[in-house]
Amino acid sequence: MTPPHTDIEISAELVRDLLHDQHPDLADRPVRLGARGWDNQLWRLGDDLAVRLPWATQSADALLRKEHTWLPVLAPRLPLPVPVPQRLGEPSALFPRPWIVTTWVPGEPADRSPVTRAAEAADVLAAFLTALHQPAPDQAPAGRDRGGPLADYSEGFVKGLASATEMGLIPDPDAVRAVWDDAVAAPDWAGPALWLHGDLHPANVLTADGTICGVIDFGDLFAGDPAGDLAAAWSLLPDGAADRFHDAYQPAPDAATLRRARGWAVRRALGGILIGEAGVRGRRGGKATWGPPAQAALRRLIATAHR
Repeated sequence: MTPPHTDIEISAELVRDLLHDQHPDLADRPVRLGARGWDNQLWRLGDDLAVRLPWATQSADALLRKEHTWLPVLAPRLPLPVPVPQRLGEPSALFPRPWIVTTWVPGEPADRSPVTRAAEAADVLAAFLTALHQPAPDQAPAGRDRGGPLADYSEGFVKGLASATEMGLIPDPDAVRAVWDDAVAAPDWAGPALWLHGDLHPANVLTADGTICGVIDFGDLFAGDPAGDLAAAWSLLPDGAADRFHDAYQPAPDAATLRRARGWAVRRALGGILIGEAGVRGRRGGKATWGPPAQAALRRLIATAHR
């Protein structure tokens, strides 16, 4: 759950030097820190651009190159703003890893500013995923720890559930396990591999005025079973909004897909609870703001388990 340590110190001065070296027409714009994420740091570049640089995981290089390749292809059909890559920075003596310049997407992450306008947000999220979830070409990337049958992740899920239960974070572990077991037993996806965001948790979805206004961090973009993204109905939307989302999403998901989606949602909620607790305890890699939305998602999943 903890990203590896990095010896690369990223600063505004380094970002300016990189721009002067490879993209000098952008180098005079103001630079300020935007956020430090799991894989990358984000630096604002003026009002409408951002620089993303890998810093804490070795996999970040490939994720940035993937975004640079595929997101400009997908973005024009998406009904929400997304960070569209504009420039690619190559490894150099100044910085030994690739980096990208993207458009800046305004809004607040949903783990800090949750959705409150449930019906509108359900419709917005459904429209976004309907547009994204189109058949992907054969050369589309595979998933990173998110594709394939849910059963492949059972061992890790059971261990995580036991750990969270021991810490007193899971009031009803049997109910959580029941949601997971039902999802694992659901038939696998038999349709074409569809484009997926792959990491639709609250920190990667932006809000404004109580509804969803943007989606960021497409590093886990891949082709596969749409159930992984449909899990966002429980992760992002307030109580009672999942049904409206499922009614608005097209084509309407079948019962097996919804069962698998609940499994992905409960797995994501468990991970968010553990990362949130690590943040509360001040551990490296922890994010305290992830805990409350993950607990809310888990509560929703358990409450609707027998519907």
